[in-house]
Amino acid sequence: MHSDASVYDRVMSEIYDMVIVGAGLSGIGAACRYVTEFPGGKLAVLEARDAIGGTWDLFRYPGIRSDSDMLTLGYDFRPWPGTDTLASGPAIRDYVRDTAAEYGIDERVQFHSRVDRIDFDSARDIWTLMISDARNGSTRRIQTRFILSCAGYYRYDKGHDPHFEGREDFTGPIIHPQLWPEDLDYAGKRVAVIGSGATAVTLLPELAKTAAHVVQVQRTPSYVASIPSEDRVLKVTSKLMSPDRSYRLNRWKNIKMSAFQYQSAQKRPEKVKKFLRKQIVKALGRDYPVDVHFNPPYNPWDQRLCAVPDGDFFDAISSGKASMVTGHIERFEADGIRMKDGSFVEADIIITATGLEIKFGGGADIHVDGERIEIGDTVGYKGLMFSGVPNLVSVFGYTNASWTLRADLMSRYAVRMLRYMSDNRLTRAVPIAPDGMARERWLDFDAGYLARAEDQMPKQGDRMPWRNIQNYKHDQRILIEDPVPGEGLHFSAASAPAKLAEAAE
Repeated sequence: MHSDASVYDRVMSEIYDMVIVGAGLSGIGAACRYVTEFPGGKLAVLEARDAIGGTWDLFRYPGIRSDSDMLTLGYDFRPWPGTDTLASGPAIRDYVRDTAAEYGIDERVQFHSRVDRIDFDSARDIWTLMISDARNGSTRRIQTRFILSCAGYYRYDKGHDPHFEGREDFTGPIIHPQLWPEDLDYAGKRVAVIGSGATAVTLLPELAKTAAHVVQVQRTPSYVASIPSEDRVLKVTSKLMSPDRSYRLNRWKNIKMSAFQYQSAQKRPEKVKKFLRKQIVKALGRDYPVDVHFNPPYNPWDQRLCAVPDGDFFDAISSGKASMVTGHIERFEADGIRMKDGSFVEADIIITATGLEIKFGGGADIHVDGERIEIGDTVGYKGLMFSGVPNLVSVFGYTNASWTLRADLMSRYAVRMLRYMSDNRLTRAVPIAPDGMARERWLDFDAGYLARAEDQMPKQGDRMPWRNIQNYKHDQRILIEDPVPGEGLHFSAASAPAKLAEAAE
C-alpha cells in the first residue's frame, strides 16, 4: 500500500510542469529560460508546423529580413553573431534552431501539434490541452500545471487578403507573401506590390534586382527610414573588448536609442516628421513627390516605422527599376491595376502585401471549469495574463521596439512565478480585476491589422497592474525587479486529497 505522499508524487509525475505553445523565436527563448531554472522540470513545446523557427521558417518571400536590430531581436542569453543590423530570415531561422539545439530544446518539441482547446480544472489546478495532428486531424490530450503561450498573434495558414474588384480578370499570378511559391519566376516581369508596410518595402528592392520593373501601390503612405546595414559601434567595440561585454554594451545602447526615438516621436512629432522627410528628399532628390508618397496621415510611430538597410528601398526607386503609386484601387484588369483616378499600373504579377490575419494567442478555445472564456472580455494583468484565467502567461511583444525584448521579460516573469509557486507549494496563480474598473483597448497603436481584431484582444484597465504599457524600462521593473506577489494576482494551493482521490479510482 502506497503512502499518500508517494501516490501524490506518482500522479503529478504524469503531468507536465510547463507546456510552451509555439517553437518560434519567443517559444524557444522561453524554453531556454525554463530549462535553465528548472533543469529537471517536465517540459513540452508544442508546434503546429513541422519545423522550429515560427515566423522565420514560415515566410520565404525574397529578401525577407528583420525590421528590428538583431542585438535586441536576438536573445539576451545567446548573443547574435555578427555585426549586421538587420538580418535575413534564413539567418534568423538558423539562429533559433541552433539555440534550440544548444539548450536541448529541439528534443522536447512535439511537431504537428495544434492546440485546439484548453480546459482548466480548479479542483486539481491542472490544464488539459486538446491537441490535433496538423497532418491527419487525429486528436490527443496532455495535461500541465502551467501554460506559456508563444503562439504569436496571427494566422499561419493565410494572410489578410482583401477583396479587389476584378480579381478574376487578371491573367497573371496573384501572390500573398505569406504563401510565396518557391517556383515563382519574376525575372524580366512587371511586378505590382500592393501595400505600404515592412513586407512591401522589403520586397521592392529585392524584386527590382531582376524584374523588368516593380511598382509599389499603396493606399496610405508609411514612414520609411534608412539605417546602416552594419552596427558601426559594435564593429569597433568587438575589437576592443570581450565579445560578451561588447554585445551587452551595444545591446543596452540599442535599447536606449530605440526608446529615445519612440519617445521623441511621441513628444515632438512635427520635428521627427521634418527629419524623416529631409532624409527622403536627400535620397530621392528635391523633384521627387515626397509629400505624395511619404506623407502619412498620422504621426511617426503611431504605426510601426519601416527601416531599410543602407537606403536600398530608395536606391531602387532612384535607379528607375522601381516606382510608387499612391491612391485607391478601382479594380484589377487583365494586365494590371486600374486606379480610381483613372491611371493604370501595368503588371504581369501582383503581390498582395496587405498584412496579417490576427489570431490572438494561437486561437485555442479557453475554458475554466467548463465555462468558455472570451479573451476580449478579460482585462490584461501586466500585459501577460488575463483576468480570471489561472496559470497561463501569453507572450505579446512590443509594437514600438523589438518583439523579443518584451517576450524575454515575460518568459522570465513566468519562470519567476513558477519558482515562487514551487518554493511555497502553491498550485494556482490567477489575476482578479477590480469590480467596476474602466476598460480601454489593449494597445494604443493604430495599425490596421490590430484594429481589425480589437474584439479578440483583452482590454487594459485604468491603473497598474492592469495597464499594458509598451516601455522596456517599465516592464523590466514590474516583471523582473518587483516581487512576484502583488496586487491583483491571487495565489492558492489545491488540496492533495482531491488529487489522491482521483489517483485511487
